[in-house]
Amino acid sequence: MVEPDVRGMRAGLPARAIEVGTEPLVRPVRNSVGGWPFLDEDQEWPECFCGERMALFFQLDIPPDLEPFGGDHLLVFHCRAHNDASDPQLTDGRLVPRYWEAPHPPYPRPFWSLLLQRHATLPAAEPEPSLCALPLQLRPFVDSPDAQGLGAQTFKVGGAPSWAQGPEFYRCACGAELVYLCQVPEGMEFAVHPGQPEQPYSVDANTYGLFLGNEVYLLACPAHCDPAAVWPVNQN
Repeated sequence: MVEPDVRGMRAGLPARAIEVGTEPLVRPVRNSVGGWPFLDEDQEWPECFCGERMALFFQLDIPPDLEPFGGDHLLVFHCRAHNDASDPQLTDGRLVPRYWEAPHPPYPRPFWSLLLQRHATLPAAEPEPSLCALPLQLRPFVDSPDAQGLGAQTFKVGGAPSWAQGPEFYRCACGAELVYLCQVPEGMEFAVHPGQPEQPYSVDANTYGLFLGNEVYLLACPAHCDPAAVWPVNQN
């Protein structure tokens, strides 16, 4: 783990508040909860180690001014049958090689897939079947960290993390220091279609959550060493 550099952060950082719409989607859009994932041509829909296709929780285009990921397309997949917290596995002070597919005790592989796609131009032929497809709107705001360097505690991309339990920063297996990208607030629930299997440990039979409902901070590799080089920090 490496210490964050907070110099200049209190002046305010560009960010986007992510707002979930209420009108169900009937066609593919790039910013959505559920819906039709926009994946690179050679990227298949991720599957969990259990053999079940992961659910697309949300996807969005990173605005160009949010460097170093401006122009990338973020997709957040999570198994609906496995719901747990992430646990970093380190070696020589770095996340283990190919941590996005390495063993994730007690599981043989992670139950989630976080992708930053750079050539995602076409939507999948079929939408995510479990989650209700809803639009996302990205509203610009300036995230002004407080005296402790903590940003706004909201669903957002860019800005500064709000760190419920103190900063966590990690070094990618490639050697680059991971950079904060996106935050999902604690307890956020995603509506599912009627009749879907209940997610383990979910607070509601009609919703699914990410990582046991923990606050989630996505840290990504600024070197873009792999589209899946994104780590989910969980705190509550």
